[in-house]
Amino acid sequence: MQRQDSHETPLFGDDYENKPRKSLIRHPLASFFHLFFRTSAILVYLLCDVFSSGFVVCMVTIILLLSCDFWTVKNISGRLLVGLRWWNQVDDDGKSQWVFESRKPNSKVTISSADSQIFWLGLIVCPIFWVIFVFSTIFSLKLKWLAVVIMGLVLQWANLYGYVRCKVGGRSNLGNMAKNYLGVQIFKQAMKANQNS
Repeated sequence: MQRQDSHETPLFGDDYENKPRKSLIRHPLASFFHLFFRTSAILVYLLCDVFSSGFVVCMVTIILLLSCDFWTVKNISGRLLVGLRWWNQVDDDGKSQWVFESRKPNSKVTISSADSQIFWLGLIVCPIFWVIFVFSTIFSLKLKWLAVVIMGLVLQWANLYGYVRCKVGGRSNLGNMAKNYLGVQIFKQAMKANQNS
């Protein structure tokens, strides 16, 4: 696992000057497509039986929307909206390595809080829908849809996992972070108890 700074790989928007804009959303087109493909795939899944009786047409449409979403989020909206990017590469020995890239902290381009909120909200909420769809498909015994909802969950979860790892640091283990957080919380509670007694 390694983390690269943007001086090794230039990020989208690094060559732009930081010009003040009236709009809070600096990248409206990237924000639109960040949410469009995700919500369209969910809506097509939910409304497929209403508008079309063809399973294959619905399945292909959903998978195309999910694929467009995966590519757009991974390669464009992550860079533009939050200044992050991740990818997985296989080296000459056949070992898979995660690579994480972030915009330099002293970059001319600042990240809009509105862009960031749109990015993280879409990135976190949509995989929750696919988890619900997996369980509802299993419990309703609509097993023909199981492959589609698992594909949705895997593609959405991969982007979420990659960007969370990118945000918190590519070198840190998420499990260790959770343990450290719990340890700090337990320590704080113990300190409060000692101060109260």
